[in-house]
Amino acid sequence: MITRSRLASLLLGFAATLGLAAAASGQTPPNIIYIVADDLGYADTGYTGSKTIETPALDALAATGARLTDFYVQPMCTPTRAALMTGRYPLRYGLQTGVIPGAGLYGIPLDEQLLPQVLQEAGYQTAMVGKWHLGHGSADYWPMQRGFDSFYGALVGEIDHFTHSSHGVPDWYRGNEPATDEGYDNILFADEAVKVIEGHDPSKPLFLYLAFTAPHTPYQAPEDWLARYPGIEDPNAKAYAAMVSIVDDGVARVVKALEDKGMRDDTLILFHSDNGGVTNSLFAGDSKVEGGLPASNAPLRDGKGTLYEGGTKVAAIANWPGHVKAEPVDGLIHVVDMLPTLASLAGAKPAGKPLDGRNVWPTIAEGAASPRSEIVYNVDPLAGALRDGNWKLVWKAALPPKIELFDLLADPSETTDQSAQNPDVVKRLQARVTELATQMAPPLLILEAIRLTFYVPPVTGDPTILFGQGD
Repeated sequence: MITRSRLASLLLGFAATLGLAAAASGQTPPNIIYIVADDLGYADTGYTGSKTIETPALDALAATGARLTDFYVQPMCTPTRAALMTGRYPLRYGLQTGVIPGAGLYGIPLDEQLLPQVLQEAGYQTAMVGKWHLGHGSADYWPMQRGFDSFYGALVGEIDHFTHSSHGVPDWYRGNEPATDEGYDNILFADEAVKVIEGHDPSKPLFLYLAFTAPHTPYQAPEDWLARYPGIEDPNAKAYAAMVSIVDDGVARVVKALEDKGMRDDTLILFHSDNGGVTNSLFAGDSKVEGGLPASNAPLRDGKGTLYEGGTKVAAIANWPGHVKAEPVDGLIHVVDMLPTLASLAGAKPAGKPLDGRNVWPTIAEGAASPRSEIVYNVDPLAGALRDGNWKLVWKAALPPKIELFDLLADPSETTDQSAQNPDVVKRLQARVTELATQMAPPLLILEAIRLTFYVPPVTGDPTILFGQGD
């Protein structure tokens, strides 16, 4: 027998599939606050098990919202942010390999429709605060030209948190113009997010994309925040903990601003990291890191830059009072799912290229079964990884090749390779990876490396735009 609540859930799912959830429910589309942390370890919040780092705001959102326990992203920064903005795997448009380097002239191709453009067309006010890293070599790739009504923050991947510069060159903008504000970047981001909320016109729904640069290297924090962790002796670990707490404080300030503005009950808040925490200095970024790497992805294997769970499975939360159940949600969700899901809530229909994302709103809101059984971790000329149900294939195709197969239900830490015992599963998943590879655009990073190696044209445009290669 179908209960009344279950019937309502099914009806909501059907309406959402048509991209008409908001209209069908008779509700005004929600405000959307989308918050992304930078290189946050899977286990580095209170609600995911940290015993040393204090994150009361995130813990409260997790306790009163959906804790998305099977939420996947790409292994590195640029690909994840591109997947979020397009609803399409980065392999479709050449952003599947690495991150956009400082000298890179490319970005998300201009023929890709982005999430803020979809929401803008649905009547949303759109604002971005924080880190972009989706194209800086030409202003055509910048946020204000890609669907945001306002932008405040940095265009590239890694900046000094106090000077807002990369290799000594400033990277700080308001709109399309350089800005010179002083202060710690992530505190300034929270300041700006609060101002956006306070100044919001309630006649329109708000989409605010708040992308912190913490706890990405360099490991830096103001002295008063470092002092909150007197028991941590290692300087990197102390700074990292302080940086996570600054992100959490920013979340708390955003929630309070929503409450003070009377917007909280009409607002969906989403939070996750762009990839797993750094466990290998190769992926730490431009900054020279002396000492240990403090991020923890326990109990997951490895971290940022890898195709293992520690690089691609992240802590994630969805919170909307009265609309999202307060419970763990273990259905598979990939960051590409966010565009079609949010478009559905907005009553919008994306008009761009075919999406890889699925509408997962019933999964998020009600804990319904996920519409997807497959997760594409990444596919590029060197490697590929795919999850189908509980089986996960990690295929290093570059010489010397290596194939691993894991049963994630029985072995979530990926400790036991089962490829030899399951050749049919390996063959099937390899065929799917190969299929995706045939659909792959050439990696723009590789094309850029060829350009920089063999042909470097004269620099044009603003001569102050000179960035490092942090991610």
